[in-house]
Amino acid sequence: MADTTGSENEGDLQAQMEEVEALSSIYGEEWCVIDEASRIFCIKISNDMDEPKLTACLQIILPPDYPSAAPPIYQINAAWLRGQQRAELANSLEDLYVEHAGESILYLWVEKIREFLLEKSQSSETVSQPENVNMTAEEEDDNDDVPDFRTLKLNTENEHLFMHHAADEELPPIKHGNTITDRRSTFQPHLAPVVTPRQVKMVLEKLYENKKIASATHNIYAYRIYCEDKNSFLQDCEDDGETAAGGRLLHLLQILDVRDVLVVVSRWYGGILLGPDRFKHINNCARNILVEEGFTACADEATKSGVKSRKTKSKKTK
Repeated sequence: MADTTGSENEGDLQAQMEEVEALSSIYGEEWCVIDEASRIFCIKISNDMDEPKLTACLQIILPPDYPSAAPPIYQINAAWLRGQQRAELANSLEDLYVEHAGESILYLWVEKIREFLLEKSQSSETVSQPENVNMTAEEEDDNDDVPDFRTLKLNTENEHLFMHHAADEELPPIKHGNTITDRRSTFQPHLAPVVTPRQVKMVLEKLYENKKIASATHNIYAYRIYCEDKNSFLQDCEDDGETAAGGRLLHLLQILDVRDVLVVVSRWYGGILLGPDRFKHINNCARNILVEEGFTACADEATKSGVKSRKTKSKKTK
């Protein structure tokens, strides 16, 4: 039997290129290419109203077999989007994919989100978007050139979506990496294997019990959990006051294609502004501990073998 995989992938790549070109033409500056080689894009979506003005950022990763056999991997970032509203929007996007399986779906997703924003802006459920306040000079220098992927702290209201996991889950093992010091600022990474949002919450609470970690100027984190039944990722990040750092950290996890892991980077500010170097140190810390704990190696193996989850390794380390 002839192997059609290559031709199928070529067909998917061509479809992706045509779709991206069309979206770039339609949305102009709202469409942003984050990493073309890794097929990572984002688009800023608004409700097209003066008041109240609602916006959301849709970040997308196109897998090799999209659109023929797999959905886009996505993340929606909006400071006002919480709990039931987030679940409602996610469900509507998944319903659209099921309805149009095998077709290019991104335009429909963008317009569905825009429709959702318009509906919420006209209802009493909407929470006003917080404004950027007390932004440091260091943050202002970098904010203009970086898409705003800031998100809320872990939203435990979504835990009902994962109730099939035992309520008495064990605290995952937490690893602490080597520090990086630059101009009196110190950065240290922490890592834990996680497979549910509850475990993410447990790890964060455990870390904050440590007085030194709790006293850090910033505790930036990002996590990715692979949902095998939906062939998609549950992922989120937190800046903790270091604007755009959480989004950059999550972007690193996506580029490395690691899964079922939480990475936290603590920064103790030393009184001297580091400018863009602070982002370099945060990502270097994270990359180092991911390599040390074997997550990048497992990602490589998963890519080669088609393995979709690190749950087995996570259980072995408990």
